[in-house]
Amino acid sequence: MSNFFSKVLTRFVGDKTETDIREIQPTVDKILALGDAMKSLSNDELRDKSTAMRQQIADYIAPLESEIKELKVQADGSDLSIDTKEAIYDRVDALTKEVDQKIEEVLEEILPEAFAVIKETARRFTENDTVSVKATDYDRELAISRPHITVDGDTATYNTSWDAAGTAIEWNMIHYDVQLIGGIALHRGKAAEMQTGEGKTLVATLPVFLNALTSKGVHVVTVNNYLAQRDCEWMAPIYQFHGLTIDCIDKYKPNSPERRAAYKKNVIYGTNNEFGFDYLRDNMAVEPDNLVQLKHHFAIVDEVDSVLIDEARTPLIISGPTPKGDDQDFDDLKPKVQLLYNAQKKVTTEFLSEAKQRLKGLDEGQASKEDVVDGGLSLLRSYRGLPKSKALIKYLSEGGIKQQLLKTEAFYMQDNSRDMWKADQELFFTIDEKNNQVELTEKGIQLISKNMEDDQFFIMPDFGTEIANIENSGADDKKKLEMKEELIRDYTVKSQRIHTINQLLKAYALFEKDVDYVVMENKVKIVDEQTGRIMDGRRYSDGLHQAIEAKESVKVEAATQTYATITLQNYFRMYHKLAGMTGTAETEAGELWEIYKLDVVVIPTNRPIIRDDREDLVYRTKREKYNAIIDEVVRLREAGRPVLVGTTTVEVS
Repeated sequence: MSNFFSKVLTRFVGDKTETDIREIQPTVDKILALGDAMKSLSNDELRDKSTAMRQQIADYIAPLESEIKELKVQADGSDLSIDTKEAIYDRVDALTKEVDQKIEEVLEEILPEAFAVIKETARRFTENDTVSVKATDYDRELAISRPHITVDGDTATYNTSWDAAGTAIEWNMIHYDVQLIGGIALHRGKAAEMQTGEGKTLVATLPVFLNALTSKGVHVVTVNNYLAQRDCEWMAPIYQFHGLTIDCIDKYKPNSPERRAAYKKNVIYGTNNEFGFDYLRDNMAVEPDNLVQLKHHFAIVDEVDSVLIDEARTPLIISGPTPKGDDQDFDDLKPKVQLLYNAQKKVTTEFLSEAKQRLKGLDEGQASKEDVVDGGLSLLRSYRGLPKSKALIKYLSEGGIKQQLLKTEAFYMQDNSRDMWKADQELFFTIDEKNNQVELTEKGIQLISKNMEDDQFFIMPDFGTEIANIENSGADDKKKLEMKEELIRDYTVKSQRIHTINQLLKAYALFEKDVDYVVMENKVKIVDEQTGRIMDGRRYSDGLHQAIEAKESVKVEAATQTYATITLQNYFRMYHKLAGMTGTAETEAGELWEIYKLDVVVIPTNRPIIRDDREDLVYRTKREKYNAIIDEVVRLREAGRPVLVGTTTVEVS
């Protein structure tokens, strides 16, 4: 049905892909025409083209850059007031934006020539074993550390075979017309959707080269450090041949002189997390010389849907030890939490059993109204108590059960959750999985305080009332001050105690060993939920990591506090221009536009697709879907074809 409406919409509005390609095609024609003319140029004349374009850009923005430089010198004057300096820097910011706009104007003008230059360079590297040019100082510098570049007298020779991250490379790629389309889309700040195998890495060389001519820095963002280093070393000779500098930040330690130098290059490769963490470290720097990042000018993000959508809200956090990191008594409170958790596990299991009994026949409409209401309440209690229970997750996959849970939850959450206490009163604690919060109930506090000398051990004092009682006590001022200090001390201790209990409850109820984390070498290590890789050196914040360490009976390390944090979404929105490429951008087009104003352009394949891409199959119920999957597996199995069935949990499957 969705396909039908799509066809109708296309008929009246027009196909967006065709419109995008039609808009870009004239520029592609210019590139091809210039490319034919460049074949007659010598290697030195080809290199001179890039030098001339760099000078053209510099001349175009020179008046504004000069004014910015003068204003910064003026702002350094010690006799200026704060207001005057602020006004100067406001003017600098306005001029910087004007420079960015001017740069885009001149880049659009020289785009056909720049793309033609890089395509012709790729052709010469493909068709020749070596490419020789008149040696420059930069060639001589490169020849010291790059075996594939040699200098003999006044001649520099670039070998067209080299090593990239341990892999032998022989350059054999020339840009197809569709790759030129992709490069234009990227330069204009769009998300290019390209099918797997269509050469996204090569496509990126076009906008990277063009924008690197500005000397403002181009950041090429990849999803892992191997790809960052490989792509950097793979593409480097194409850029270096034209005098551009290139490096990969992932090769160097944070805050090192080498990483600082890498950011000063024309083209900088790296992983999304490293770019983000370097930004956080810069915000913690106390001296200008400690900064590593320069301007956030232009970034091309590989796997743009994964980085900017799937992982966008994942916070990057830099933390450090708290002044009283060892004072949290996780080990001491662990037995109490185990008692709470086991009691909760027992009661939620009973509620789940009752829900199954009451809601039997719900999918066929055979359950009575009373059973639906009571069964829904028991189901909600089981969910509020232990939402990650495997038995519960499996039961929720049955027909109509998840819908009944949501319906019951909505009933108790109406009027600002006025009646939710009725559902929660039979539990020892409640879990809000969506917000990652845990809250003890009265029943839970009674259980945890049982057999303790102080029955107020986990009950926070009413601060306002207690202060008023102290003021009205009739004691002298010195005694009142002592009483207030004691109250503050009691409040602080109990607040920390309850926080520790909550974090321990999260560790038991929301975090599963060998799923969310692993225990290796007597240490708790986080597992990346996106990739499944172990994240060495990363720790959960706010005492949660210590709680998991106590749960697993390993050494509880000192607590940490957050020094700086940012999400990938907020980081990448700081760039003057942002672009991305992936094989699956169109499905995320709405979010990419809404969040980043990134328009998605679908790039056609170089050759017609012979794969049979079919429409999605939609089923009314999960039972129908599972039966269809089983039928398909049986059909493929009988045909002698192996089948891999992926699922989020083995229990549900």
